[in-house]
Amino acid sequence: MGSFSIWHWLIVLLVVILIFGTKKLKNLGSDLGGAVKGFKDGVKGSQEGGDAAAPAAAPAQQVTAHKTDAQTVDVDAKTKS
Repeated sequence: MGSFSIWHWLIVLLVVILIFGTKKLKNLGSDLGGAVKGFKDGVKGSQEGGDAAAPAAAPAQQVTAHKTDAQTVDVDAKTKS
C-alpha cells in the first residue's frame, strides 16, 4: 500500500501530458539532454587539461566606496532585534 502501482504512474503520466502537451515535454527533454551533454563535455575537458590552454583570468576589480550614480540607492543593512 505504500508504493504506487503501474496504474498510478500511468494516470500521473496522462495528467502531465494533458496539462503540458507533448510539444512542451519534447522541448523539455531535448533541453535537459543538451544540458547533460554540455556538462559531460565540460567535465571531460577539465580532466584532460583544458585549464592549461585557457587564457589567464583577469583579476577582480576593486569597488570604490563613495562613487554615486543617479540610479543607485544607498542602503544600510541592519540586523533585526
